[in-house]
Amino acid sequence: MRKWLIRLAVLVALVLVGVALKLTVFAAKPVAVTVVKIEKGRVEATVTNSKAGTVKARERAKLAPEVGGRVVALPHNKGDRVKAGEVLLKIDDTAAQAQLTLAQRGADAARAAGDRACLTSDQSARDLQRNQGLREQGIISSAMLEQFESASSTALATCVAARADARRADAGVEAARVELLKTTLKAPFDGVLAEVSVHLGEWTTPSPPGIPMPAVLDVINTTSIYISAPMDEVDSHRVQTGQRTRVTIDPFPKQNFPGRIARVAPYVLDVEAQNRTVEIEVELDDSTFASSLLPGTSADVEAILDTREDVVRVPTATLLEGGAVLVVDKGLLVKRKLDLGVRNWNFTEVKQGVAAGDLVVTSLDRTGVAPGAKVVVEEGSEKP
Repeated sequence: MRKWLIRLAVLVALVLVGVALKLTVFAAKPVAVTVVKIEKGRVEATVTNSKAGTVKARERAKLAPEVGGRVVALPHNKGDRVKAGEVLLKIDDTAAQAQLTLAQRGADAARAAGDRACLTSDQSARDLQRNQGLREQGIISSAMLEQFESASSTALATCVAARADARRADAGVEAARVELLKTTLKAPFDGVLAEVSVHLGEWTTPSPPGIPMPAVLDVINTTSIYISAPMDEVDSHRVQTGQRTRVTIDPFPKQNFPGRIARVAPYVLDVEAQNRTVEIEVELDDSTFASSLLPGTSADVEAILDTREDVVRVPTATLLEGGAVLVVDKGLLVKRKLDLGVRNWNFTEVKQGVAAGDLVVTSLDRTGVAPGAKVVVEEGSEKP
């Protein structure tokens, strides 16, 4: 019996030593994690464009002369501000001016010929009237009166034709004047001369019918700048005119510019069947800054659909599949299922599941981070 008691005591001692070693020497080290302390704040429900947006101008004119010729005047340089109606380019108009002068001289001659023909017609009418009286007195024959009637009708027709020729000549003058005007390009609106691709003395050629040619002048109204952005068709019912937006523009990284949706296209673009989009137009609040943007610049738009103020929120990146988070509770990781509200890329509203002050794990990709694991919080990682 004594031997069995000794053996049992030795066995118990070995078990106690094993447990002690497991809890001390062989105990698993706590996993170091980074956390964020839950606080209350603003959460916005947003949608963003599916492809890069573009800075555009509602008023932009790419101009080219309607007639060919040698450039004799370029009053403005690239980058100059111009007023509506200012001359931007002038082509040698010697030939057009000569054609106008010729047409004016022809019109003068046609009017003179018309005056002469109508004077003759008036004289024939008076002769006819006088000879009608003579016929009533029996002094002249009916045949002679008929000759006067025929002469009067012919003279009247000649007068009408001459007046028509004069009007046609006047129309020729107007046509020549229009051709002369084509030798001058004027600014269609106030704006900036963004591009000048021709030089003084060079020859310009108009576009042949059906064949587009590059413009020689590009005028942009900088007060009409807006952002065009394609939104996924699934969000077409959620974006509306007047909604607030945040815009990021490639030349200004890490900056947001507030704006509003000015227009939502009434149709879906289906050029690419697998990526159908609806275009929205956004105007920036800062119109002065907007006027400095270059059309063609890439931009992204985040439309703000809904806003929640002073609500419990968690960083969206801390959410697990199924809408849960890992919370540090007394040195252990506990999985909490959340009742979620509105969300965006940065934060998600939490209606139930965590409270302000709870520590939610952010280092989800580290080995050993799982429900039930012992953890130690890295110093300085509790900032939201």
